[in-house]
Amino acid sequence: MKRQLKLPLAPSLEKRRLQAYLLLLLIDGLVIVGSLLLVSLLYMGHANDPQTIQQIELYVPLYWGTALMTRTYSIQALTSLRFSQSRSMMAMATAVTLMLFIAFFTKSSEQVSRVSTVASLVVVAGGMAWARAVIRPVIRSGCGTTAQNVLVIDDGGSPVRVPYAWHIDTREHRLRPDRSDPHMLDRLGMFMTNMDRVIVTCPPERRKDWALVFKGSNICGEIVDPEVQELGVLGASRGHGFGSLVVSVGPLGVRARAAKRTMDLAIAGTATVVLAPLLLVVALLIWLEDRGPIFFMQQRQGRNNRLFWIYKFRSMRVEKLDAAGSRSASKDDDRITRIGRFIRKTSIDELPQIFNVLRGDMSIVGPRPHAIGSMAGQKRFWEVDPRYLLRHSLKPGLTGLAQIRGLRGATDSESDLTSRLQADLEYLDGWTAIRDIRIIFATVTVLVHDRAF
Repeated sequence: MKRQLKLPLAPSLEKRRLQAYLLLLLIDGLVIVGSLLLVSLLYMGHANDPQTIQQIELYVPLYWGTALMTRTYSIQALTSLRFSQSRSMMAMATAVTLMLFIAFFTKSSEQVSRVSTVASLVVVAGGMAWARAVIRPVIRSGCGTTAQNVLVIDDGGSPVRVPYAWHIDTREHRLRPDRSDPHMLDRLGMFMTNMDRVIVTCPPERRKDWALVFKGSNICGEIVDPEVQELGVLGASRGHGFGSLVVSVGPLGVRARAAKRTMDLAIAGTATVVLAPLLLVVALLIWLEDRGPIFFMQQRQGRNNRLFWIYKFRSMRVEKLDAAGSRSASKDDDRITRIGRFIRKTSIDELPQIFNVLRGDMSIVGPRPHAIGSMAGQKRFWEVDPRYLLRHSLKPGLTGLAQIRGLRGATDSESDLTSRLQADLEYLDGWTAIRDIRIIFATVTVLVHDRAF
């Protein structure tokens, strides 16, 4: 089945998958509780037996923990009934084994009825297999046949057809992997929005460009290589008569993104309330100086190479604003106002970006977003180092490793960019909440710095 992708974009399936996982998790818990209560009622004559209640309190969390580790709640479990049923049986058997192991070492195994335990095991197994068969049409209706959005981009390579995937032709939509064109990257990012997997088939000379575009996107990107099947390359994806090289995987999984987003909302929300008086005073001072607009808005490139409008307190005179950011501010810059010089020196001009965090354009910690027209010496940023686009695989941040290391301010030479790029790439290599917290605390010590003009 071939589908042509056109605007509006394909709906995101990530939220629906999460809902399906939660539904299965809830059903499994209900099946376990119901089965144990039913066996207790039939075997002992009453359902609220203290021993049964204790078993439920131990069995349910043990099962859920085991199920999460054995991929009982995974994409394959949503698309294959047999896989879903077999993994639930495996998790159930493991949970029972752990429960008996705990009972043995706590010397409470004598209180466990062998008959009721075996009967409960049989009833739970049957209930889970039946429940998964009944709920399968609901899951398929919400998540589709494959539970994934797959996009195949035809850029003149060998023909590839993937069942139930979206297909686009670059010639029809006038797309190209041009790393030096932010607006083209924005268009590519628009087509890849909500995609779980993107496959491109192109001539060999364009593979490097596509690989770098994928590496700067928050998606799983693959490039078709006809020789993969013949050579049996490791780290490749094979199926449906074609082979592809996996060139990128989103740096953060669902749980990590949820944790990071929760932390962003908590910090940005609290900061908005606490800093409200300061924000109002600064806004008033900016307006009183020249009666111009309070905020300066500029397009920056964020996650998945998408463009967004960043908010800053205006620190330059209205008639000399540089929307493209082609000229870096200098120490004796005649464009900067009196209040502007103070708020830039103290980094107060960056505070409105907490609204970008609340909107979801930015994160508290991440690579700093740069203006489209930014120059390092005589070159655009992406011309200095082809790895520059890798920064866009995460949301840009209010602060980051480069900032706390003093790598900020004007980029008068290519080395100014290279050093901060290296710090950004280091940050991408293994995110943890603890490191984000350390960066946030370290940022407080460098808010006032001699590189802020």
